[in-house]
Amino acid sequence: MTAQSLASRIEDLAKGTDITDTLVRIAAGAFLVPHGAQKLFGWFGGYGLDATGQFFQAQLGFSHGYLAALSAGSVEFFGGLALVLGLLTRAFALAVTVMLLVASTFHFSAGFFWTDGGWEYPVLWAILALGFVTKGGGKYSLDNALGIRL
Repeated sequence: MTAQSLASRIEDLAKGTDITDTLVRIAAGAFLVPHGAQKLFGWFGGYGLDATGQFFQAQLGFSHGYLAALSAGSVEFFGGLALVLGLLTRAFALAVTVMLLVASTFHFSAGFFWTDGGWEYPVLWAILALGFVTKGGGKYSLDNALGIRL
């Protein structure tokens, strides 16, 4: 294998990584949006902002349950949309990471497995979001198209 053909293969792999990273970013954002819509609007079988706020206050001990529900729902809904678009990716991915790490603390008592209400799922999603904090939106993002380096 010549140096030129090796460089060409590496370049092809980089193109594939750009596409894969984009698909993962879009999927992560798209999977977050319905969770936020449940909390904010009561869509997809959710309870909406008031009931979610009451739950956060009564069951999770948040003194300002409405504000906590508004924050979590907004991060999921608007942050998810931003990830889909690759807009302000690092900032929204950081918000998602923090929100999911906080959420995971409420699942610790149920153990590891998500099927039992455990912490594995929110921690996995937090780590995925953390990847976009470090990488940004990538080649196929509005961040790249607009020259946003945040």
